Order: sequence, then structure tokens, then C-alpha cells
Amino acid sequence: AAFGRRVRPDLPADVVKAFGQAGVKVRSTRRWELESLDHPAVKPLIEYKKLYRIWVAHGWSWLQDWVRDGRFRPEFLAGGTVTGRWVTNGGGGLQIPKVIRRAVVADPGWRLVVADADQMEPRVLAAISRDPGLMEVAGRESDLYQSVSDRAFSGDRAQAKLAVLGAVYGQTSGDGLKNLAALRRRFPKAVAYVDDAARAGEEGRLVRTWLGRTCPPAAGAADGTEEAGLPQDDPADAGDRPQEWVPGYASTNARARGRFARNFVVQGSAADWALLLLAALRRTCADMAAELVFFQHDEVIVHCPEEEAETVVAAIRDAAELAGRLTFGTTPVRFPFTTAVVECYADAK
Repeated sequence: AAFGRRVRPDLPADVVKAFGQAGVKVRSTRRWELESLDHPAVKPLIEYKKLYRIWVAHGWSWLQDWVRDGRFRPEFLAGGTVTGRWVTNGGGGLQIPKVIRRAVVADPGWRLVVADADQMEPRVLAAISRDPGLMEVAGRESDLYQSVSDRAFSGDRAQAKLAVLGAVYGQTSGDGLKNLAALRRRFPKAVAYVDDAARAGEEGRLVRTWLGRTCPPAAGAADGTEEAGLPQDDPADAGDRPQEWVPGYASTNARARGRFARNFVVQGSAADWALLLLAALRRTCADMAAELVFFQHDEVIVHCPEEEAETVVAAIRDAAELAGRLTFGTTPVRFPFTTAVVECYADAK
């Protein structure tokens, strides 16, 4: 109706043509471009695209393949990524839209305890780097980024968060470089730790999680024991052929390999911690009716009778502290969780 004729919204060429016939020039149907237009078709188009994505990923075929006996049953792959994080093989278990979370409801008389680790990676960086200042900040259950901002960024929390995540993920240019310099002045051991890992990666050497798990060898290394060997392309062979994208861990590009190594030591150590958290929590739940029913990265969901909910909340907290000691030894770093006891998963966030 908005175009005065039938338009197939799932065909971008049809939508672009319809806008053109209406006197509106548009190059694509990307959301950011549609939102810049003043036309009555924009709102229903954006809503359709949103619902269409949900239908494709979590529609009838998803329901048939992955939901049985009232339970969503994704296939977990333990350590499915190179950093050791878990993934799911089909079903989109780690990317459940909020609209689908409304369908995740506890059994009558039961509750869902949804617990999400707070600012996990910066706390892990504090533990593995043994930086006194960052460990002191991470030893509190308050907002870590705000505490960092009070010490290094004149209270600007947004800049502090960018700096910390930039150090972990390798944003070392532009504003990221300036933020990293400020972070380095206040927390030198933390920044040096990831800088050293990045340098090792650039040189083709292996880096390790705190518990000693190694990253994959550099592309072109002779075997898994060779800790050097980022090969240089032979200019005579390279020619003008297009370069295919490869992940950082497999890249022969030194900077890409460095960014991967920088992140691996933090994210990989966080994955080690998460496994110990799961083990500790499962051991506690073994003596209860409570069931550990879902896990993604640093979030767990426990399904339990209502009367066990507070016990489960305490068990998650205790498991996090035990995992911290087992993984990193005795440090002042705390691993707090934001926890919600709800009947519906969508109400947790």
C-alpha cells in the first residue's frame, strides 16, 4: 500500500525499483540507508526484515530440528573455537533473539536462574598480568570500567571501556592508540602482557593461556612443535592474484597474527576459567533438583525449583570464586555475576 502496488520485500532489487518509481533514490535495502529516508514504506520494510530474519533462523524448520519434548536441544561443541570457547553446531544456540527468549519459560513451580559474568575479560587480564592496579580494581564487585576511568580517564567511562577492550582486541591506531597510552601509564603490567603476546604472535611464536594451553601454530610452520615460521610470500609467486581472507590464527600476516595472539591469552584463559566454573557448578547441582540447562561463553542458566533459587545463586557465586582460584591461583581478583531469578528468559535482561 505504501508504494501503491505490490512489492516483494524479500527481493532487494524489487524494493529499490519501487523506491525509484516513487521518486526516491536508494542504492540498497540496508537498514541504515532505509532509516535515512522519509517514506511511509520504511517502517513496515524494516519490521518485515527483522521478522524475516527471525523466521529464517528460528522459524518452523528450526522448531522441527532443534526443539523436542518442550526443550531446545542445540549440539554443543566443547572448545569449538581456537580460543577454547564453546560453540553450537546448528540451532543458533549462542544467538537467541530476545523475541525467542520469551518462549523459554520455567516449568510450573520452577525458576530460571540466569547468571552473566560481569566484565569477564578485563578481570581475566588483571589476573594473568598480575598488574597491581588492575587487580585492585578487579577485586571489587563494582563497575570495573568506571573504576578504571576514575584512575586513568578523568571519569570518562566510555573512553576507559574502549581502552581496555582495545588492549585486549588490538585497537592500536587512532583514538585507540591514545587510549592505550593512557592505560599503559596507569596499568603498565597489564598492557605489557598483551603487548608481549602480540609481539610473539607477530614473530610466529606460540602463546599460551594461563593454564598452558597453546594457540595453533603459525601458518606454514613445519609441524606443531615449531614455534616460529611465519613464511614470507615469494614475490615471484604472488603475482596479482587476489588474497583470500583467513582467520588471524592462520594468517601469514604478522599484524593479524599479533592481534589474534593478543586476544588469545585473555579469551583463552577466560575459556579455561569457564570450564572450571561449569565443573564446580555441576558438582553442586548434583545434590539438588536444579539442572544446569544452558551455557554460552560467560553466561549460565540453571533450571531449579523455586525454593532452591537462592541456593543456586549462592552456588554460582561460589563456583566462580573457586574457578578463579583454580585457574589463576590466589589473587584479589573477583568474578562477580549479574544474576536474575525469573520465570521467563526474556525477563532476565
